[in-house]
Amino acid sequence: MNPTRKRRLTIVLLVIAAAVVAVSLTVFALQQNMNYLFTPSQVQSGEATAYKTFRLGGMVKAGSIQRSPDSLKVTFTVVDASGTMPVEYNGILPDLFRDNQSVIATGHMDNARFIATEVLAKHDETYMPKELKDAMAKAHEGKQVDEAAQDKSQ
Repeated sequence: MNPTRKRRLTIVLLVIAAAVVAVSLTVFALQQNMNYLFTPSQVQSGEATAYKTFRLGGMVKAGSIQRSPDSLKVTFTVVDASGTMPVEYNGILPDLFRDNQSVIATGHMDNARFIATEVLAKHDETYMPKELKDAMAKAHEGKQVDEAAQDKSQ
């Protein structure tokens, strides 16, 4: 092999190696920043155990909101058709956060309790994020939901 071809081959191989390293680092960085959305029943069935941080979506159970009198700590329960999940949050909640309201909380599990680092409440009566709508529809597949509960959500 003549020296010119050898130099070109070396340069091409170095460029390909650099591209592989760059793509690998990008994919790794993106995986670290992904947050998957799960409903309480999916978390209880073990679908979220592989994820350190994820989002929990559902409805705030009526009467479950408890505020600490001496701090910003709030505990509440998120429910879906067949699951409940206690949530703990330390911070200021959105103005629209209340009982029977859709909520998405980002955080991690600590034993059987979800520790939220961010809480989002839906912004009007008709809006539901597509991811949450799909996740709740999947959780409700094959299950009968009474009509009164459906009428409340619409």
